[in-house]
Amino acid sequence: MKEFHLHLVSDATGETINSVARACVIQFDQVRPIEHFWNLVRTDRQLDLVLEAIREHPGLVMFTLVDEGLRRRLQDFCREVQVPCIPVLDPLINALAAYLGLESQRQPGRQHALDAEYFG
Repeated sequence: MKEFHLHLVSDATGETINSVARACVIQFDQVRPIEHFWNLVRTDRQLDLVLEAIREHPGLVMFTLVDEGLRRRLQDFCREVQVPCIPVLDPLINALAAYLGLESQRQPGRQHALDAEYFG
């Protein structure tokens, strides 16, 4: 069994990044991720804790951060320590923006607000 560190970083509850990561990892036999789950990462101090953990346990990083400053810091750090860093929602958000001719609002946790409004 091959083990690897997997850092899941979200600025909201982390449900999305968790689901995406599990759907991907399950496609590989004989692997076991050692998950480091970081949710509600919205400040530089919170991100500092994430970066420290990545340095201690290098491994694949998947994230769903929308704040541009936090995203840039995370990506720059991962490049520096030479670990893959994947913004999992970017291809979908970019495709939707292009198709709709609109810009993303870049606000964390909006799906939960929509759920409350939609089902309320």
